[in-house]
Amino acid sequence: MEAATAAWERYAAGRTPRRDRNAAGATTWLNWTQYADHGPDESLIGSVRGRHVLELGSGTGCNLAHLATLGAQCVGVDIAPTQRVKAEARWGHLPHLSFRTAEATDFLAAHPGSFDVVLSIFGPAWFTEPATLLPLVRRTLTTGGVFVFSHKPPQLDPRPGEPLREARAVSRWDLSPREWTSLLASAGFTDITAEVVDPPEGRREGTLVVRAEV
Repeated sequence: MEAATAAWERYAAGRTPRRDRNAAGATTWLNWTQYADHGPDESLIGSVRGRHVLELGSGTGCNLAHLATLGAQCVGVDIAPTQRVKAEARWGHLPHLSFRTAEATDFLAAHPGSFDVVLSIFGPAWFTEPATLLPLVRRTLTTGGVFVFSHKPPQLDPRPGEPLREARAVSRWDLSPREWTSLLASAGFTDITAEVVDPPEGRREGTLVVRAEV
């Protein structure tokens, strides 16, 4: 746990803050992919007004802040303490938005039936063993709840589905759309979609976006 926290603290220290406005001039927006001004928006979730939303690996809070401006009741969880400091400094003025420092599975285990939407954008859904994470997410969601996450698509590897070592303290699950669909179905999720969003022109790597309901 301490090693993982330290690894994510190092990662946070090297990140460039999100710019104040996007290409459309908006001050808040949701970005599922690794590219600026690209990919689907919050419509992938559905209406969030009045819904309780949890983001796992919320970082500096920029994606979650956008959902708060749309009327959601939002909680962001990140294992790196400095991320909470940065998120509160930038978005602490927004109502119905709070940030916690916690490990994702610990937080999920302590909040059954508490959220209508769970998000993970290049976050713990990519870095936590699915056999542990998925049942906890399902238990945390209310009936009809939505789980949406994104990460880079899997690379060619001699052992597909095996965790890849990252930063000495973090494992990454590079799973295919088919693998995620099977795992989510086994965990009790329904209406599952998993597809790779094409990259913008001039880029080679797309983004895997997965959506499921309970």
